[in-house]
Amino acid sequence: MSNVTEGQDPKCEHQLSPPQPVQLADLVKLGASYYMLDPDSAEDQKKLEDIKKERGFVYGDDITITKESLGDKYDATIKSFFTEHLHGADEIRYIRDGSGYFDVRDRGDKWVRIHVTKGDLLILPAGLYHRFYLDSKEYIRASRFFINVPVWTPFNRPAEDHPSRVAYVNKMKC
Repeated sequence: MSNVTEGQDPKCEHQLSPPQPVQLADLVKLGASYYMLDPDSAEDQKKLEDIKKERGFVYGDDITITKESLGDKYDATIKSFFTEHLHGADEIRYIRDGSGYFDVRDRGDKWVRIHVTKGDLLILPAGLYHRFYLDSKEYIRASRFFINVPVWTPFNRPAEDHPSRVAYVNKMKC
């Protein structure tokens, strides 16, 4: 994706010209995992439970992000999500409804924009710089999963010395 500069709307696609599509294999090389699951399918919900069990996700919650649901906190929340950051644990989001963008840094430190929609399960590894923003629909409902007690602590860039970043960079070197 192209860089989003001051005054540009982060809700737009921001594709390069000409577009440079990224394949799922490219995201896997960054340590990300992706699954397409139908939230209305009992069979796919069983798959989701299997993935959670396999990865040790025992806690979870749902979040709805709209101007109405967040009220006075909307602007500050969206701004914090769009600030480039990493986490000390994997970030797991299952999109129940709506859509938005996860931007991740590739190996060349360029942004890759991932448009997530209903049914997408995206797992970003601890230590990977990323950010989130709503798309033009300004609505998303997602489940968040955690290995331990739910904690969503962002470490804004630069965080090169954070243990999760050090481990991520070392893993990517191998």
